[in-house]
Amino acid sequence: MQLANVLTRFDRSHLQHLKGIGTPLLILAALAMIVLPMPPILLDILFSFNIALALVVLLVTIYVNKPLDFAIFPSVLLVATILRLALNVASTRVVLLEGHTGPDAAGAVIEAFGHVVIGGNYAVGIAVFTILIIINFVVVTKGAGRIAEVTARFTLDAMPGKQMAIDADLNSGFIDQDQARKRREEVTAEADFYGSMDGATKFVKGDAVAGLIILFVGLIGGIFIGTLQHDLPFGEAMEVYTLLTIGDGLVAQIPGLLLSIGTAIIVTRQNKEADLGEQMSGQLGNLKVLTIAAVLLTIMGIVPGMPHLAFLSLAALLGGTAYFVHKKSSVPAIAAGQARSELVPSSDLAPQKEISWDDVQPVDVIGLEVGYRLIPLVDKAQGGELLARIKGVRKKLSQELGFLIPAVHIRDNLDLEPNTYRVTLMGVNTGQSELRHDNELAINPGQVFGNLKGIATKDPAFGLDAVWIPRNQREHAQTLGYTVVDAATVVATHLSQILTNNAASLLGHEEVQNLLDMLAKTSPKLAEALVPDTLPLRSVVKVLQNLLHEGVPIRDMRTIAQTLVDTGARSQDIDVLTASCRISLRRLIVQEVAAGAAEIPVMTFAPELEQMLHQSMQAAGSDGAGIEPGLAERIQQSLREASQQQELAGEPAVLLTSGILRSVMARFVKYTIPGLRVLSYQEIPDDKQVRIVSVVGQAG
Repeated sequence: MQLANVLTRFDRSHLQHLKGIGTPLLILAALAMIVLPMPPILLDILFSFNIALALVVLLVTIYVNKPLDFAIFPSVLLVATILRLALNVASTRVVLLEGHTGPDAAGAVIEAFGHVVIGGNYAVGIAVFTILIIINFVVVTKGAGRIAEVTARFTLDAMPGKQMAIDADLNSGFIDQDQARKRREEVTAEADFYGSMDGATKFVKGDAVAGLIILFVGLIGGIFIGTLQHDLPFGEAMEVYTLLTIGDGLVAQIPGLLLSIGTAIIVTRQNKEADLGEQMSGQLGNLKVLTIAAVLLTIMGIVPGMPHLAFLSLAALLGGTAYFVHKKSSVPAIAAGQARSELVPSSDLAPQKEISWDDVQPVDVIGLEVGYRLIPLVDKAQGGELLARIKGVRKKLSQELGFLIPAVHIRDNLDLEPNTYRVTLMGVNTGQSELRHDNELAINPGQVFGNLKGIATKDPAFGLDAVWIPRNQREHAQTLGYTVVDAATVVATHLSQILTNNAASLLGHEEVQNLLDMLAKTSPKLAEALVPDTLPLRSVVKVLQNLLHEGVPIRDMRTIAQTLVDTGARSQDIDVLTASCRISLRRLIVQEVAAGAAEIPVMTFAPELEQMLHQSMQAAGSDGAGIEPGLAERIQQSLREASQQQELAGEPAVLLTSGILRSVMARFVKYTIPGLRVLSYQEIPDDKQVRIVSVVGQAG
């Protein structure tokens, strides 16, 4: 048993090494046929193999679903051509050397073609051979070569457009990286195939010319050798060598014609998933065409003097085919009609497609709709840069926030004004503005040294005063202190601002699960201890959403997970967990607020005001609804004035308060005073100092 296993493994290893050796051996055999003399029996075998190979290739071209499924066809064509030419050389040598001995000198195959195919008449042989050459060279090969040339040219010209279409679909989120890679490979394979086919048709054309030349060389050489060397009468030499040469030529030309037909079929095929028979039956089996053809053949068949049997038989055949097609197409229609009549009243019968879940389209997480005049911004063929800018925005925000921003689905919307774009989140309009894509936007950053002539507007991202100006005024505007950006940058900046402000709504269970999967690769025990051992996934999602809502990146998932594991063992309250994570991330939070400064300028509440706010919260809960409206308005006004003073001084606006008030005040000022950050005392790192620049609520 062990010996049998060893022998089996030995056989498998040797077969593996021998795999793919057939083609090199075939080429070596072809070269050997050119140099070495061949016995007639071997020539018979090789000629039979050549015909079989041509038949197999022709059938493959018919039954293959798509031309690209037979991508090796140009190489097969080359190998078959080399083999056939080598056989021509070998058989011509045998004919010239041994032709004087009789018609069977070059083997049974050549003799059979010389006697059976052309009836032993060399005049008929010359006529048949000439006709085959004309069909092969003038009709099939010439047409296939022209089609291959045009197809290759158009395929190569269309490559940049196809690549840009793939990039556009990838940037828009319609396909992923794997699908884009597969489509690029298909485009490249298609270009390589049709480029190779353009050259492969030259093999077929050259083979036809070579066959004609070999025929004349063999014929003239055979007559000279027969009459001069072997003392044959001219008539006998003419007959013997003509039959042998014509038979040799036919044996080579018939496989050549089969390969030429296969080449023509491949280059004329449509790149669709169906074999040639299915395509022809589907497109030629038209009921009206078959019926009219049957009627016309019937009329021709009953005309006196016409071959009635032939025409009427074909008319009956076409009529039967038309009847079969009609019956086949009417059965599904009848069944569908019966089903509809059972389900709906007869008055409501209408050819409507049954709806399904495919008709319920999910809303886009992030959508960008543009008016028709803004289409050049998203069309790479017209120089549009918006797709690349949006991809850059997604990459930048993903790196800054710590999770993958979903793809932006871009579409045109005829309901919008021509120069308007709209940003949607979960199908809801979140931002909208008007663009002039052929102009540039000069934004007033706060201090400029002159006015510009143009169309006054507002920067959609930050609401700053701006002016649409012609592109040739860009340098002039910059010298006056304006910040000048193009239309694509305006949209990308606006989109970036919207995504940053709404980052929490972009993070869902799938994104958090992906973050945990990434954490499990580096800290598997920590990820396992967090979910589901300590907290359910929904709690982790809520905490991360709270952090993003308050402007805290979630890049440091290891620290967040460690904090949730430690705190979750004591409390599963979302606000407590969020506060604990903020304290653990205090260095990151302060770095985002005050960069690398050792001293942080802060605003605080007066002790009396802070005590009053604590009492209001205890009375009304943690949502801040218990603050008296007049007091809330005064606090908001004081915080806004203090924030503006900090902004004018070039310093960050930070409100420092107790941990109990921090979350309430953060929600209180998020939309009314966007630049103000709210920190708790516990969130100040030990190596940072605070400098109180304003006390809100302090008596005059």
